[in-house]
Amino acid sequence: MDRQLILHLLVILCIALPLASCATVGSAPLQTDGEGSIAPRELKSRSLYQYSRARLRLLEGDPEGALLLIGTAMEDDPDAAYLHLAAAGIHMKSGRIQEAIAAAEKSVSLYPESRQAQLLLANLLSMVRRNDDAALHYLKAIELDPAKEDAYLHLSVAYVKLFEYDKAVKLLKSYLERDPDSTLVNYYLGKSYEQMKLSREAIVYFKRALASRPDFEQALIDLGISQESQGLTEDAVTTYRTLLEHNPDNAVVRQHLVQFLIQQQRYEDALTFLKESAASGHDGNEIQRKIGLLYLELEKYDDAVSLFLGLLAREPDDAQLRFYLATAYEGKEQNAKALQEFLKIPSTAPVYLESLSHIAYLYKEQGNPESGLILLRRAATTKTGGVEPYLLLARYHDSLGEPRKGLDVLLGAARDFPAEPRVFFNMGVIYDKIGNRDECIGMMKKVIAMAPDDAQALNYLGYTYAEMGIHLTEALEQINHALAITPGDGFILDSLGWVYFKMKKFDLAIVNLQRALTVVADDPAILEHLGEAYYANREFDNAIATYRKLIKQEPAKKEYLDRLKKIRSESGDR
Repeated sequence: MDRQLILHLLVILCIALPLASCATVGSAPLQTDGEGSIAPRELKSRSLYQYSRARLRLLEGDPEGALLLIGTAMEDDPDAAYLHLAAAGIHMKSGRIQEAIAAAEKSVSLYPESRQAQLLLANLLSMVRRNDDAALHYLKAIELDPAKEDAYLHLSVAYVKLFEYDKAVKLLKSYLERDPDSTLVNYYLGKSYEQMKLSREAIVYFKRALASRPDFEQALIDLGISQESQGLTEDAVTTYRTLLEHNPDNAVVRQHLVQFLIQQQRYEDALTFLKESAASGHDGNEIQRKIGLLYLELEKYDDAVSLFLGLLAREPDDAQLRFYLATAYEGKEQNAKALQEFLKIPSTAPVYLESLSHIAYLYKEQGNPESGLILLRRAATTKTGGVEPYLLLARYHDSLGEPRKGLDVLLGAARDFPAEPRVFFNMGVIYDKIGNRDECIGMMKKVIAMAPDDAQALNYLGYTYAEMGIHLTEALEQINHALAITPGDGFILDSLGWVYFKMKKFDLAIVNLQRALTVVADDPAILEHLGEAYYANREFDNAIATYRKLIKQEPAKKEYLDRLKKIRSESGDR
C-alpha cells in the first residue's frame, strides 16, 4: 500500500471517529459558503490531513518537517488546541523552550480542560524556574484528574524549589490517602523531608517506597544517606549492601560504602568488603590498590608489599604504585629497599615531591643527611615543584637541629614566592622555635592578612597569645574562627581550652580540653593542659589521675613527677 493511500485512510478514519480533540476547540460552526470559498468542515479535514502527515514525519525522525506540516494545518484551523500542543512538544524536544512555552500557553488558552496541555506547560515553566507559574498549572492538572500521581509529584518538586516544604508534604500526603502504597509518592515524600533536614521522617517514607519496590536503587541510596546523617551506621551499611545485592555493578555505591567504612575507621570491615568485591570480579586493579592502601593503614606491611609487587609486575611504570610499595618497605623498617624504590620515582611523577621528604628522612636514618640536603637543594634550585622543595629543605634543616639554616632557606623562598602564605607560616614556626616570638607573631599576622581563613595561622597566633598571657580576647576570637573553619579539630580545641584556662574560666577550659582528647586521644600536651585545668579548678583527684596517665606515657619525665608530687601534697593525698 503506497504512502498517499495510507494518508487518505488516516484522514477518513479520523473524520469517522468522534474527534473530541477537534470538536472542542471553539471552532466556527460548520456551514457552506455560498460564494464558493472552502467550508469550515473542509478546512478542518484538510488541517487534520496535514496533522496526520506530520505524525508520520515524526515517526520517520523528521521533527522539523513535522513542524512545518503542523504550521500548514494551523493555517486552516488556527484554533485547534491539539495542533499547538503538538508544536509545543516538538519545540521542547528540539530544545526551543521559549517557543514551546508559547505554543503550550496557546493550547491551554484554547482548551483549558486539557490535562495533557496543563501538565506540559507546567513542566516547561518549571524548566525555566518559573516555579510559581508552574505550580498553578500543576494544580489545574490535579483538579482535572485527581487520581493520577504524576502532577502531584511534579508539583511537590516545584514547592520544594520554592522552599515551601510544608505544602509539598501536605500535597503528597493527600495523594497517599487515595493510594497509600504509591512507590513514587512515598519516595518523593521522603525526599521532601530530606530537604527539610528531617532525616528520621525521610527514613520512614523511603522504607515505605522500598516495601513496594525493594530494588528501587535511588530510594536505597537516599535511605542510606539519611541513615548516615542520623548516625545509624549499621543500618546504612546494611542498606548499601542490600543495594549491591540487587545491582553488584553499581561502582558508585560500592565506592561510597568503602569510603563510609573508612571514615568510621572501620578499616577491617572496609578491607573485608573490598576483598569480597575483588572475589566477585569487580573493578580489578582499582580495588586491589584500595586493598593495598588499607593494608598500609592497618600496618599489614607484608601483605601490602606482596600486593604492590604483584601490581607493579603488571604496571611497572606506575609511580603511585611504586610510592606505595616504598612506603610499605619503610613500614617494615626495610629502609634500604624503601630508599631504592623511592629513588626510582621520576621527577615528572605527581608523587615525586612527597617521595623527596621520605628519601631525605631515609638518608638521615642511614647517617647520611648530606645526601638528603643535596637532593632537596637541587630540587629547590631547579624550582621543581614550585615552593614545596624550599619548605621541605627548611623543615629538613630544622630536623637536623639547624633551624637558622632553615630560616635562611625560607627567606630565599619569600623572595621567589612573595605571595605564598606557607612560606611565612613556616618562618613564623621557626622564629617561635628559636625564641623570637615577636617575629613569630608578625609572620602569623602576615599569613592571616594574605589568607584570612587560614585555620593553622589563626590557631597558632591565638595559642601564642594564650601562652604569653596577652591579648586573650583577641586570641579567643582567632581560635573560634579557626574552629569554625575546621570544626572538631582536636588541636584547635586544645588551644580553645588553653585560652579559657589563661582567662581563668576553668570550667570551660576543662570541657574543651576533654573534647580535644576525644579527638586526639592521650596526646601528652593536651593531657598536661587538662591536668593543669583540673588542678586550678581544685579537682585534685582528676588532676592526679591525669598526671599519672602522663607519667605512664613518659615515666622518666621529671617535671611530671614533680607536678604530681605538688598536687598530692596540696590535696592531702600522701
